Amino acid sequence: MARGDVVWHKDSDCVRYIDMVLPRFRTLSLVHGLPHPCSYIEDGRIAGALFLCDIDHMDGALYQDLMASGFRRSGAQIYRPLCVGYGNGCQECVAARVPVVHFQPSRNMQQTWRRNRDLSITSQTIHFNPSHFQLYQNYLAARHTDGPMDNPEPEAYWQFIWSPWLETVLVEFYQQQQLLMVAVVDILPDSLSAVYTFFEPLESRRRSLGTYAILWQIAEARRLGKNWLYLGYWIDTSPKMRYKSRFQPLEVYRYGAWLPWSVGANAAAPPRQL
Repeated sequence: MARGDVVWHKDSDCVRYIDMVLPRFRTLSLVHGLPHPCSYIEDGRIAGALFLCDIDHMDGALYQDLMASGFRRSGAQIYRPLCVGYGNGCQECVAARVPVVHFQPSRNMQQTWRRNRDLSITSQTIHFNPSHFQLYQNYLAARHTDGPMDNPEPEAYWQFIWSPWLETVLVEFYQQQQLLMVAVVDILPDSLSAVYTFFEPLESRRRSLGTYAILWQIAEARRLGKNWLYLGYWIDTSPKMRYKSRFQPLEVYRYGAWLPWSVGANAAAPPRQL
């Protein structure tokens, strides 16, 4: 079997149980979640996902293998989109990552980096912080109204960002005493994973805070000697996700392998410095 192969094991009326073989030949059980309307491509198509069942022995190394096979976490749940079989054959949602050593910032990104040099940055082990939650609420109210994350409760916020088996940090970005942004970042043996970032919406119009957060995480991954920054899932046709394609070279997980997204991207070129 190849890396990340999925084998249908048995069927029932509502879910399908699957075995998956990882590089270290460990077999894990997954469940096919219930179908639901796609929240990214709003044309009536139906979405689905595989969820990992046995997370009792999960750790950073195993989760890294899962990420390398196109999986992602939301809180302690590990999943991968699987939308084929619902009548649309959709495979638009793909995992994306940046090989940080070869990252090439655009001129606009270099300007964004310089524009935010006045910010002070601190990292803390993940914990519940009321000021973070208030900023998270403000961000969702401005950027994601009427969505599935609208009007969050503290418990839902915590269950979204926290996992008991990972090293996760909260990176705070301050202008003097004002908290402008928080980036939730997983630290894995060979990579960083951008879990979620939320920021002061009005301030971001001038500073491009979301772009700056990714630039900082790329720079931090380089400093720590990591190979990749995982950006989560990406859909080329989704305006909400289009920003991820600006970080080049970009690799996407398709057909069981990581492939360069942009034709002609030169992964061997030396990186420009921020």
